[in-house]
Amino acid sequence: MRGLRKSFGTHEVIHGVSIDIADGEFVTLVGPSGCGKSTLLRMIAGLEEITVGELQIDGRRVNDMPPKERDIAMVFQNYALYPHMTAKENMSFSLRLRRAPKSEIDAAANRASAILALDDLLERYPRQLSGGQRQRVAMGRAIVRDPKVFLFDEPLSNLDAKLRVAMRGEIKELHQRLKTTTIYVTHDQVEAMTMADRIVVMRDGTVEQTGVPLELYDSPANQFVATFIGSPAMNLIEGKLGSAAGKPIFVTDNGARLPLASAPGASDGRPVVYGVRPEHFSVAEDGLAVTVAVVEPMGSETQLMARFDGQQIVGTFRERLAPRPGDTIHLRPDISKVHLFDRQTGARL
Repeated sequence: MRGLRKSFGTHEVIHGVSIDIADGEFVTLVGPSGCGKSTLLRMIAGLEEITVGELQIDGRRVNDMPPKERDIAMVFQNYALYPHMTAKENMSFSLRLRRAPKSEIDAAANRASAILALDDLLERYPRQLSGGQRQRVAMGRAIVRDPKVFLFDEPLSNLDAKLRVAMRGEIKELHQRLKTTTIYVTHDQVEAMTMADRIVVMRDGTVEQTGVPLELYDSPANQFVATFIGSPAMNLIEGKLGSAAGKPIFVTDNGARLPLASAPGASDGRPVVYGVRPEHFSVAEDGLAVTVAVVEPMGSETQLMARFDGQQIVGTFRERLAPRPGDTIHLRPDISKVHLFDRQTGARL
């Protein structure tokens, strides 16, 4: 993708996006609703015209090429199955349109069915299938075409939580088996983190950061990426930089002090935002005094919401804590994992 822009009338929704996706790579486009990720996917598919810029697939410029000639297959959020066709007929429809020989159609449908464990469902109609089964049929329809690129547009958002986790694994396993280039759109950062080789974080029609999942988690380019990647979201506390006894410190707007491992030189008084992830707190006597608001025991961990310096902060702990709302406990941030952001631009310092 080279400088892709998309306008609806005078309103521009994609603002010069440039991304390279390697052959066989699994790339996730992630961002909040309305950020332009589905529009970008539809531009790749040929379902939306490109206003400005160039799109190449396998070295060919495809801007003016109709969808059927781009050698891509798309899996939609709402499955988009023909209700009057069986699962097998839905999966093989594109081959029948091409007037492929029956032996080829049967072989392709049976191969996709075996990969997705659909053998017992081939003669059922969509109304006789569960949401997860319909989505597998939609994926089978894409596999049958053996395309250069798979496009997934929020394919799991209509499924319940348990099924989403199972289907996430199935799609990742499918990619590892077929090694087909895959572009996957989601607003769920957990899906993005667990499935992608590389993540593209979008906001308001622009790319905020591109990188492997742990790179975005450990080194977010800005405050937006820091809060979007990671669950629960990173805690952000506003204040300014200072020093005490020759060491850098962070001072909140209300005067509370938080420790720092390092800070940019000659920056005393600079307005910044102090970021610490919930899992980077530990309970320690010499930590920050916080007032417990809510305790959420989750079995494998305990999530705790507390008040500090007039703000709500969240901590996640592997140990089973049992404070009561209103109790005061002390939390110590891991200063080696604290992030500082410029308060005006949001860029990570």
